[in-house]
Amino acid sequence: MNIAQLFEQIQQKKSFLCIGLDPVMDKLPKHLLKYEDPVFEFNKQIIDATHDLCVAYKPNTAFYESRGVKGWHTLVKTWQHFPEHIFTIADAKRGDIGNTSAMYAEAFFNRESSDMSFDSITVAPYMGKDSVSPFLNHPNKWVILLALTSNQGSEDFQVKNLGDKKLYEQVILSSQQWADVNQLMYVVGATKADEFKHIRSLAPDHFLLVPGVGAQGGSLSAVCQYGLNKHCGLLVNSARNIIYAGNGEDFAEKARAAALELQQEMEQILKGANLI
Repeated sequence: MNIAQLFEQIQQKKSFLCIGLDPVMDKLPKHLLKYEDPVFEFNKQIIDATHDLCVAYKPNTAFYESRGVKGWHTLVKTWQHFPEHIFTIADAKRGDIGNTSAMYAEAFFNRESSDMSFDSITVAPYMGKDSVSPFLNHPNKWVILLALTSNQGSEDFQVKNLGDKKLYEQVILSSQQWADVNQLMYVVGATKADEFKHIRSLAPDHFLLVPGVGAQGGSLSAVCQYGLNKHCGLLVNSARNIIYAGNGEDFAEKARAAALELQQEMEQILKGANLI
């Protein structure tokens, strides 16, 4: 899926919502525990209830890997249940030397070897170009580089000066030499809304994956004020506010209602920006 195809989905659904699938066993509705794989059943019902309201799903792989082999099987089944035209993000935050990154790319991009083929993966850029290139060697796949994240610890390194540039600025500028806008996105936290105008000056045409709206306190309207571009250019992620909107047998309906509220707000923003 390239930028034009992703924008087409945004226009059709009047939404740039990404739903994070980060299930915790202790938070699952109790009636799901009767299933052989309660986490998959939870994901399945969330997907079935919300896929017409969002353009992307983003499972954070730690929530699956923490459960060992069972969790990995759940991740595979979840990927297989995603509708065909949904943009899929493996939120794995990988970043290692080149030959190891090549194996990570196989794990998340090569269906023949792993039974999964996500559209994209989040990658930490700290080890440089040769750690990112193996992911970019897969045609029609995206790398989503961590740039300016929403957590408090982002202040420790990401905003420190490297000569006349901050570290996150150097990441954005340098990485644009590695791939074009159809293969490269950036993670920018919603809690950093005051930086979006500047970030758009550094990466005017790239898509930004924006976590932190909702439970982490980020504002959708503040993000969109400077974050939108001619192709929308934003995938705004919400996880806890949607997937844990209810904890009874109607949890999927409650999740849909929470997703619908965000989608309707996004529709008005897109109309106001003359993007639909």
